[in-house]
Amino acid sequence: MRLGHRVERDKRITSHLGLTARAFGADEILLSGEEDETPLETWRSVSKRFGGSLECGYEPKPMRWLRSFSKDGGKIIHLTMYGEPWRKKSEKIPFEGRVAVVVGGTKVPGELFGISDYNIAVGNQPHSEVAALAVFLDTWLGEADPGRFSDGEVEVIPSESGKNIVSKGKE
Repeated sequence: MRLGHRVERDKRITSHLGLTARAFGADEILLSGEEDETPLETWRSVSKRFGGSLECGYEPKPMRWLRSFSKDGGKIIHLTMYGEPWRKKSEKIPFEGRVAVVVGGTKVPGELFGISDYNIAVGNQPHSEVAALAVFLDTWLGEADPGRFSDGEVEVIPSESGKNIVSKGKE
């Protein structure tokens, strides 16, 4: 969940947060804050072109959604520079069940610290939300299964140099 999106200030950052989450295997991304179709369109377009199953939508009442998610047994991981060190805590976070990783933009409600199962910091200094998400997800989950993205219109073939993209268009 992207918490506190601001249309004029956060367009690229929010888009990049979603793309990072997708690359590491997220199956759903929720946008909250100011309503904005731009990041949703970007996430959908990339998923269609490069594959993978990704649901995304706008959540107008994120704290209500998070309280309900938690009450229904979901685990909340809040990425915040005020949290505990990710290197020590990541290995203790189980993989099973439903998990929501929350990345804030504007000042987050204090309640979030209380309802989160884990308040995780990738450094206790101001930093990029995108970097924090990537570092945390890489440490916690590792690389996403490449087969997860096999249904796209194109496939990127790893290459030592240059671009190698195969179109899977209709023949």
